[in-house]
Amino acid sequence: MRILLFTGKGGVGKSTVAAGTAALAAAGGHRTLVLSTDPAHSLADAFGALVGPEPTEVAPYLFVQQVDAQLRFEQSWAEIQGYLLSVLDVAGVDPVAAEELTVIPGAEEVLALLELRLHALSDEWDVIVVDCAPTAETLRLLALPEALGWYMQRVLPMERRVVKALRPVLQRAAGVPMPGDSVFDAVERLHAELEEVRALLSGPDSSVRLVLTPESVVLAEARRSYTTLSLYGYRVDGVVANRVFPAEGADDWRAGWVVAQDEVLLQAEQSFAGLPIWRSVYRPGEPVGVAALTQLAREVYDGDDPLAVPRGDGPYRVTRSSAGALLRLALPNVVRSDVDLARHGDDLVVTVGSYRRLLTLPSGLSRHRVAGARVEQGELQVRFVEAAARDQDQDRGSST
Repeated sequence: MRILLFTGKGGVGKSTVAAGTAALAAAGGHRTLVLSTDPAHSLADAFGALVGPEPTEVAPYLFVQQVDAQLRFEQSWAEIQGYLLSVLDVAGVDPVAAEELTVIPGAEEVLALLELRLHALSDEWDVIVVDCAPTAETLRLLALPEALGWYMQRVLPMERRVVKALRPVLQRAAGVPMPGDSVFDAVERLHAELEEVRALLSGPDSSVRLVLTPESVVLAEARRSYTTLSLYGYRVDGVVANRVFPAEGADDWRAGWVVAQDEVLLQAEQSFAGLPIWRSVYRPGEPVGVAALTQLAREVYDGDDPLAVPRGDGPYRVTRSSAGALLRLALPNVVRSDVDLARHGDDLVVTVGSYRRLLTLPSGLSRHRVAGARVEQGELQVRFVEAAARDQDQDRGSST
């Protein structure tokens, strides 16, 4: 099963490109589902059809779904939210304010991805196309499962044991209800489901496609997205440059735009070296409906297979030799000064700008120490050599 995620800065036309790609896949006889995790829900507008929270058939082999994030939120978060509300009630917080405080910003979009997990497990689809929220929200939600995993592995088991053993004492001392087993079970279940989503989206049959318009500000955000998606282990397999002015027949005013866009597109080719950059020309009207979207996608991909699986080992890999091991992490558009690296126990902490990833090292590497690191040709390379047991706790890594 092929999974494609489309994201980009708000307003660049990612929903239209995602819908067109799905329509083209269905036209090729693939059972295709296109679903939206974007609260704006533009898919119904793109297809010119009524679309609900369940898959709706809009053409042969083509189904569309706008995920009911609120319903998914209530199903997955209700137990946890109920406990938090009880704590705030004891603290005297107004019920309406408490309801707002127990909703994590972006949680609905994150939980909407759980719908993807259910569809992947159903084995009903050959292709799933996801119209994601705008770039910043997408990056946050894709990073959550791994970040939550650190808490689940290291903090929650100890916290659960302490609360279970000392619940009566803690409840009297703190004056608030302590979480019961059902709350801990809900957290663990949510994490397990999100971890399955992360494994799906970072697997060899999944990739992210960036959509941009030829503008400097949009390109800058797309570059950052490419770097950050690679940091978290997600494959970017191509870029769609949307709303490109055709050079033929341009008057003086449009000729100026053509020159400006050409400069940005040249920068894009340098920024995304090695990736295909497909172009979609600026149209006099919006493509609405299955036929128009299919035609748009045919023109965009221009004979390329839109479902081609990206080659290579992915952004994160480890190779071994007699001298030790080498961890490689793709970080395109990054230079040495952009990266900070640290070692904490079995975790390698990689920071790029405001984004940080905790890489839990494989058991074979956890017994090694960091011998050096460098950034070369858009790739972070970290060298490991065997360390004596007494050195492991002292290992704090190497700055790049």
